[in-house]
Amino acid sequence: MPVDEPKIDEAVLGLLYLTLHKDGRAWKGFDFEAMNHLHEKGFIGNPVNKDKAVALTDKGVAESKRLFELLFMKGKE
Repeated sequence: MPVDEPKIDEAVLGLLYLTLHKDGRAWKGFDFEAMNHLHEKGFIGNPVNKDKAVALTDKGVAESKRLFELLFMKGKE
């Protein structure tokens, strides 16, 4: 069955909001390909490093919050 990669990317970006710290960094324990897509779209810094966290851009923080609320909050369907 084909996978809808843009939907996976949106879910990953939304889930990054769960571990987002005040310094704009989030745990990066997600699929490498999805993380690379988010980097290419300008939502996160380069995920290819030894750090366990990745920096979200201002655009990434805003979109991460929007997607988290849309996908995972009750009453937001």
